[in-house]
Amino acid sequence: MNIFILNSGRCGSTTFIRACQHMTNYTAAHESHIHDIGSQRIAYPEDHIEADNRLSWMLGRLDQHYGDSAFYVHLLRSPEAVVQSFVKRADMGIMKAYREGILLHEENNVSAETIAGDYLHTVTTNIECFLKGKARQMRFELENAQQDFVTFWDTIGAEGDQLGSLKEWGTVYNAS
Repeated sequence: MNIFILNSGRCGSTTFIRACQHMTNYTAAHESHIHDIGSQRIAYPEDHIEADNRLSWMLGRLDQHYGDSAFYVHLLRSPEAVVQSFVKRADMGIMKAYREGILLHEENNVSAETIAGDYLHTVTTNIECFLKGKARQMRFELENAQQDFVTFWDTIGAEGDQLGSLKEWGTVYNAS
């Protein structure tokens, strides 16, 4: 079974994958296909866990390829914390792409906070709509990571070093 950690970014996806790498019956990676295009972009091996915030723009492809055969996790963090983290990265990555490529706001007459909030709302809504009717899914809140991760572990039948996985949630990776 494939598992996708759908998220906006800036919400603990790197830590999530580090925790999953303590599992012995799944592989796990963070943004492992970001340089691929076409069908290869979503061609993951069986029993693989993938976290990539860009998948929120490829939900139609995910649905066509995996549909209800995959398990989906909606990884969330306090919206205020996500927005503030993105504000610190306003001129790079997904924020720059969203501002200049999607919104076409090349000039800086809209605040970084407004753009980050709009991006977060858009991605969250995309994920929520995609998950409607999906049989295998869970909501995972970063603020309840240890508790939610145990539920996730049990739900997917994970095997391996659960204690090591839980310890990962005490380390902050990829901080702004």
